[in-house]
Amino acid sequence: MVLEALDHAMERGAKIYAEVRGYGMSGDAHHITQPQNDGRGAILAMERALEQSGLQADQIDYLNAHATSTPLGDAVEATAIKSVFGHHATSGGLALSSTKGAIGHLLGAAGSVEAIFTVLAIHHGVAPPTLNLEQPDLLFEGAFMPLTAAKKMHIRAAISNSFGFGGTNASLLFSCPP
Repeated sequence: MVLEALDHAMERGAKIYAEVRGYGMSGDAHHITQPQNDGRGAILAMERALEQSGLQADQIDYLNAHATSTPLGDAVEATAIKSVFGHHATSGGLALSSTKGAIGHLLGAAGSVEAIFTVLAIHHGVAPPTLNLEQPDLLFEGAFMPLTAAKKMHIRAAISNSFGFGGTNASLLFSCPP
């Protein structure tokens, strides 16, 4: 992935896959390995990315979740997503998946690789599935459920979440190129 000023990329005729529209970060320092139960750190990261982008929650079509398949981590992220996206998430307006089921947790490389997945989802118009998902957390219900099959769709904007040890939380917001 190459990050470059939009005007420079356009001037040189580069193929532009997506535009970085927003970034949000929080450091809750709650615990060395556990997220805050209320998801406040994750909520702040996503809200800040939305605020910086100028987009509203209902303008996000896809979310690549951090989703490490840990009971507490996945439950907290699900709670945070519901808090930020509300009815848009619970009504099925937000496609949701995690690519860790396909590639594993790449630790220090996870954020950048999952950002690439998110950009490619926008570029190809396909939200990737969550592979090897057998038992979703009970907070996922009805239309608020991770994709288990690829979904062809127009993705105008997407968020990639990366939440690390020590309460370091980051959300990148990408959109279709101009």
